[in-house]
Amino acid sequence: VQLQASGGGLVQAGGSLRLSCAASGGTFSYYVMGWFRQAPGKEREFLTGISDNGDTYYADSVKGRFTISRDAAKNTVYLQMNSLKPEDTAVYYCAARRGFRIATLRSPAYWGQGTLVTVSS
Repeated sequence: VQLQASGGGLVQAGGSLRLSCAASGGTFSYYVMGWFRQAPGKEREFLTGISDNGDTYYADSVKGRFTISRDAAKNTVYLQMNSLKPEDTAVYYCAARRGFRIATLRSPAYWGQGTLVTVSS
């Protein structure tokens, strides 16, 4: 499976961005999909995941501000990020793992290339 992430950029605090991750090379419905991020000097953090039936998980750091969704027709997963804070500045990675349990995505099998999100204060 190949994952192509896009949508990062520079935004002011309080603003919004939407990240996209297009998947190819596999049957989209067979995979749980999600997003991680890595800020400078910090470990990679698991943010959110979504299963094919629409079950979702959010880390406390983004709950209520970020929304994950998936479009089966486009083989794409999205991350809508609202109320962005400077501490959200990081490289964001989409990830995938074959299966149906979101918890397994903590050890992804596939990674996208990362897209940089910078939130200015």
